[in-house]
Amino acid sequence: MKKFFLLMVSGLLLLSSASGQQKSAKPNIIIIISDDHAFQAISAYGGGKLMQTPNIDRIAREGARFNKAYVTNSICGPSRAVILTGKYSHKNGFKDNETSNFNGNQDTFVKRLGANGYSTAWIGKWHLQSEPKGFDFWQVYPDQGHYYNPDFLLMDGSKKRVEGYVTNLTEDLAEEWLDKRDKDKPFCLVIGQKATHRTWIPDTVDMGLFDKKTFPLPATFYDTYQNREAAKVQDMSIAKTMIMGYDLKMFPKEREIADENITRMNPAQRAKFDAYYQPIQADLEAKKLQGKALVEWKYQRYMRDYLSTAASLDRNIGRTLDYLDKHNLAQNTIVIYMSDQGFYLGEHGWFDKRFMYEESFRTPLVMRYPGKIKPGTTTNELVMNLDIGPTLLDAAGVKIPQEMQGESFLPLVTGQKAKGRDAIYYHYYENGEHSVSPHFGIKGKRYKLIHFYKRVNTWELYDLEKDPQELTNLYGKKGYESITANLKKELEQLIKKYEDEDAQKLLAQGAGKAL
Repeated sequence: MKKFFLLMVSGLLLLSSASGQQKSAKPNIIIIISDDHAFQAISAYGGGKLMQTPNIDRIAREGARFNKAYVTNSICGPSRAVILTGKYSHKNGFKDNETSNFNGNQDTFVKRLGANGYSTAWIGKWHLQSEPKGFDFWQVYPDQGHYYNPDFLLMDGSKKRVEGYVTNLTEDLAEEWLDKRDKDKPFCLVIGQKATHRTWIPDTVDMGLFDKKTFPLPATFYDTYQNREAAKVQDMSIAKTMIMGYDLKMFPKEREIADENITRMNPAQRAKFDAYYQPIQADLEAKKLQGKALVEWKYQRYMRDYLSTAASLDRNIGRTLDYLDKHNLAQNTIVIYMSDQGFYLGEHGWFDKRFMYEESFRTPLVMRYPGKIKPGTTTNELVMNLDIGPTLLDAAGVKIPQEMQGESFLPLVTGQKAKGRDAIYYHYYENGEHSVSPHFGIKGKRYKLIHFYKRVNTWELYDLEKDPQELTNLYGKKGYESITANLKKELEQLIKKYEDEDAQKLLAQGAGKAL
């Protein structure tokens, strides 16, 4: 009898151990997606001269930093659609922010996780012009959301306004969901932060954080866009496009401020806002700046607001990490931080994104996966936002749907002998705001070939090794004929691989004849 009892206990222990192993094989997942956060402003990426980002750096230090992470289409709504579906914009149907609505009936990596036992939630910025589908819980901003006292859309169809600063509130709601979730299930939580989207309004506690700092002008700040027609016609410059009131909070004194970002503030918030910005405006008016002096003043003002807004973002990422530590979840939770694309911090004289040039096309991406990714891992392999869904399904042991066009990058950072991409494909469609011409192209390890169409009809070629700032368009230059021809063949192969019929038609209509 005693022997039988010991055997039974032993069996139960084995079952318990197996159950524990099975549970650990299904990691929890948290993805934090910011908006327009430039890798140049992250100290883990060498941005420490601008500001320190200790919490994003912590994820990189305890996991992996991807040095060559890119997006398929550098604009916020399309980027989120790509992340969800693992498919390019022409396949998931959300090509731009002007005409697209996300079809929530299509397959997503979140739906696949849900079907395999995960609790799932999306909280914060959504911006896909339709209600989220396939989540156990969601609470999202209408459209872009607001920095102060934002509205949230609820699952019952109602809307509620919550008092406070949006970055803090989004983290509050994320932690509230984590507290209430089904503790017997692994979870997948997406935290969509508004920061650092235009118009860069900092939390009141961060106003003035960088006022004693003077930021050096980027080397390309006064770029003349020689031999780059698309760059010449854009409308996203600090000098001409950035608005004194809307962007820089220097509103005309003779009329009441009507900007809803400001008018929705409560009296205490508004008092702090006025106490900070009004003396700056008075000083500006006294200086009577003009020409380059005014442009450079605008740049300093932009950087101070942008980085102060990023400070709250990093602080709240720290709150997420602290929550995992406090609740003993850190060891079995994947944490990914990324932006929906890159952003210009004065390079080429610009703000915003959209272009296939590096500052816009490249995005920050760091990932922590205890026990799988060795701390301090870095990779220079080419990865994309397209790969997020397949990577997380791979980590969860869930089969990756054949229609997903991304690839799991897990082997690249878990010590496996794996080869990354030789080249990546990009296609930007929008033809309205900021006057950026639609374009598609290919980036390899050294060269980049871009075709612009509609607004302008041109080709551009860059040697990123010799010209990392992309100032010299080599297209049509003597000596680059074979490089151009080979890139075009590779581009056509990628267009065919990803079944981009729009790009195929453009090439068939003669876009590539000059090559």
